[in-house]
Amino acid sequence: MHSKPLANPGPLGLMGFGMTTILLNLHNAGFFPLTAVIVSMGIFYGGLIQILAGMMEFKKGNTFGTTAFTSYGAFWLSLVGILMLPRMGLADASSESFLGAYLGVWGIFTLFMFFGTLKGNRGIQVVFGSLTILFALLCYGNMTGNTAVLHFAGFEGIFCGASAIYLAMAEVLNEQYGRTVLPVGEPKKQAAHVDAVVA
Repeated sequence: MHSKPLANPGPLGLMGFGMTTILLNLHNAGFFPLTAVIVSMGIFYGGLIQILAGMMEFKKGNTFGTTAFTSYGAFWLSLVGILMLPRMGLADASSESFLGAYLGVWGIFTLFMFFGTLKGNRGIQVVFGSLTILFALLCYGNMTGNTAVLHFAGFEGIFCGASAIYLAMAEVLNEQYGRTVLPVGEPKKQAAHVDAVVA
């Protein structure tokens, strides 16, 4: 009896990450205030759904996907906590410099994850590369109080989120149509292997 193959949870996790990242960075770029829209997305789509995607990757035996999605899902939940717990009177507000340190730690984690993408397609490299830069900018901006850097980080974050959405939709559409609808820059060896299989 053959078991039915598991669905690819990657697009779900990438969409949760990408959409939430864009919305937060629209705020960072100065377009919108921080409202329940961002907080709700951080809890549900960016947080819980990414963790769910990570658990689905665990089921498939994908260490990288499990680590990435569960970690960034927890990042969004913890960020919501940092923002909301002081307003609820449950914790003291963090200083800007300590928030910068928090973002810096996530930047270091993301840099190592970026190294893990170097054998993958260009799309995933762009996502993790731009996310590493985003964390570096946010870390520096918060630790120094440089609002211009934080403003610029917002635009960089919009690009990062958009790259994740593109990759997610590429995985969905390419699978649905059985061909490359949206290119993601597959590694040459993998592309050659695919051509050989098709031939």
